Amino acid sequence: MKIKNFLYSQKAAPYVFVLPFILSFCFFWIYPLFSTITMSFQDIGPAITEWVGIKNYQKLLKDPTFLTAILNSAEYMLLTLVLLIPFPMLFAVLMDSRLVKAKGFWKACLYVPALTSVVISGTLFRLMFSEYKTGQMNVITAALGLGTFKWLKAKATGLAALVIVCCWRWTGVNMLYFISGLKSIDTALYESAEIDGASSWQKFKYITIPLIKPTTIYVLTISIYAGLAMFMESYMLWAGPDSPNNIGLTIVGYLYKRGITKNDLGYGSAIGIVLLVVALFINIIQLIFNGTFKKEER
Repeated sequence: MKIKNFLYSQKAAPYVFVLPFILSFCFFWIYPLFSTITMSFQDIGPAITEWVGIKNYQKLLKDPTFLTAILNSAEYMLLTLVLLIPFPMLFAVLMDSRLVKAKGFWKACLYVPALTSVVISGTLFRLMFSEYKTGQMNVITAALGLGTFKWLKAKATGLAALVIVCCWRWTGVNMLYFISGLKSIDTALYESAEIDGASSWQKFKYITIPLIKPTTIYVLTISIYAGLAMFMESYMLWAGPDSPNNIGLTIVGYLYKRGITKNDLGYGSAIGIVLLVVALFINIIQLIFNGTFKKEER
């Protein structure tokens, strides 16, 4: 009876509803995080685990392959930020305007790629960027008189292929985020600006952009982490963690290569912790720069 009264009490009800989330958060995030931190200071072998202190982190500083992985991930992240924030924002504004007809159809077309399996999409794009003459991209370039290319064996073209895959998959998702932000803007503001003679560009610049700033910050935050933590796209595009001269190697790809393929879980854990720290540092800096932590003036 006491348990029933406790569960049905107004004071306990919020904690009962939140408890499943707290338990799953602790089990699937907090516990793995602390386990990874602990393993990063260990040398984990098949039969014995030895505490080695900061040895794994010292090896990272001298590891040129890890530096290559960081630079590749940073380049990929910057390129995706340049493309996956302004263009989805523009598409969202168009979808929210009267210029576009059959809006549901176009939204579905842009969102469907996000529902496609990474394995399937990665395999299809690997075939598209094949170095053979029958590859779709080489068919197009040959028809234009540009010849054929070994797309996935050169740094520039390989990175371009990765970015194209990313834009194909996530443009529609980011567009929906921005559409939700646009729906929160009072249409009376646009009507007032139109009465005052404001142009479409002026309404976009002085009303739309400032008022969807929270949405923009959110998209920027998740895009930074997604760019640094990208793995499956690269893995499927090169059919594994290895690529010519490591042109497609990412931080998570190197983590997989060392931690899983070579069974060096201690070193792989150190790579994961560095990735977490770098992602947190970049995001905290951009959140401070965007004024997220400033107190609102009353």
